[in-house]
Amino acid sequence: MGKVSETKSLKAVLERFEETNEALSVVNLIEEFKDQMNRTTVYRILARLEENGYLQSFSGTGGLKWYAKTNESKAKDNNTVYPHFQCEDCGKTERLPIDVPVPEIAEHQVKTVSFLLVGSCGQCDEGI
Repeated sequence: MGKVSETKSLKAVLERFEETNEALSVVNLIEEFKDQMNRTTVYRILARLEENGYLQSFSGTGGLKWYAKTNESKAKDNNTVYPHFQCEDCGKTERLPIDVPVPEIAEHQVKTVSFLLVGSCGQCDEGI
């Protein structure tokens, strides 16, 4: 596996997130970019994008870490949760078109919040 410049690697990961509104698992991203960059580079890029507010991470079923784009107008807003839905049949994980405000809790400082709904998507459950 050849070493790819950080700029080229960062651009490749950014382009991948621009292609979809779905959340992407870290495992799938590492597999997808294995010929372009090593896993440490993928983790470093994801951490930087999350730190800058471009991505939000959350734990999916089985503890697998997922990443999704944040709403750009609210990228630095720590008072909003971006809920996701994960289909337990096909594995598709997508951001829901709603924002949930994080309540203020007296004598507590909330640093991270995740909101994951698990069930069957409309494609897998014809009853929807």
